Amino acid sequence: MRLIKDAFWNTTAAKVQICAIIVAGIAMVLVPGLSSDIYIPLYLSWIMAYSILSVSWSFFSGKTGYISLATASFYGIGMYLQAILGRQFPLWTTMLFAAALAFAVGIVIGVVTLRLRGIYFTIFTFGLTLFLNRFMHWYEGMFTRTKGRMVKPYDNEIVFYALLATFAITIIAIIILNKSKFGLSLKCIGQNEDSAQHVGVRTTLTKVLAFAITAAPVGAVGAVMSTKSGYIDPNITFALTYSFFPVLMAIFGGMTSTYGPIVGATVFFVLQDYLLRAKDDFIIFGRHVVIGDMMVFGAIMVIVILALPKGLFGTIESAIAKKHKRSGGEVARDA
Repeated sequence: MRLIKDAFWNTTAAKVQICAIIVAGIAMVLVPGLSSDIYIPLYLSWIMAYSILSVSWSFFSGKTGYISLATASFYGIGMYLQAILGRQFPLWTTMLFAAALAFAVGIVIGVVTLRLRGIYFTIFTFGLTLFLNRFMHWYEGMFTRTKGRMVKPYDNEIVFYALLATFAITIIAIIILNKSKFGLSLKCIGQNEDSAQHVGVRTTLTKVLAFAITAAPVGAVGAVMSTKSGYIDPNITFALTYSFFPVLMAIFGGMTSTYGPIVGATVFFVLQDYLLRAKDDFIIFGRHVVIGDMMVFGAIMVIVILALPKGLFGTIESAIAKKHKRSGGEVARDA
């Protein structure tokens, strides 16, 4: 209880934070009923899904410095579990199963790999996604004699509320964990793992638990979003974009705060969606040039990351902090 008060109520910033979360939550709950556009809930669902992936990645990799590319693995596990169990169980149940399975797989992978450091861990997690992709191709061809699976569809509003609940639970849990000894231990590991071990932090156990905890919501998101595909196969479920996009979104928004990856995910998705809908025709130096939408998207990402190394949210925070510091200095001089 004390930890929750520290996270949400003991300071003015925490009170503003909880009030903003409550207002945003009420607004999100009312969106499907107030909007006449049936695609608004789906649009917001994708933003929440991307935000969960990005925040989950940032909580583990941003703090520890262990760059994980296993997000697609957990996402794909959730998608396949929904395809297998979705016709026997309701969506909420399969989401819990997917989260539990992703957590269990995260524990196993963490125990095996988190004794590795640096690039070796990154390569292993990247290879894991490739392995699961090929394994499912082999399994379906050898045993089920199928190529992909059909997934039971759900209404956009059901998907919206399922993701809203997952989003709320994920953000609240991460805010609380950030204020806990567990979150402090992760920060210590990221700053100097050997020193953290010397002062009593059980580094391997902490890393494994953090890795597994952040895998759980990703599995749940995979279970939900598979219902919008209608059909899945290994290339869809274990697509490497689900591993790379959360990294880009977290860097794009900034990893100094819980909300940075959310800002990055929102801007990322809106920009991506706009470029996919826009025409690929551009006029450059008076000439008609055809440029791929993802080429423009990639160029914008590179420019923003180079110009704003702290990300969008981190840059805004730094500007506000400098302004307050400057104001404080002026008041002190006047006194």
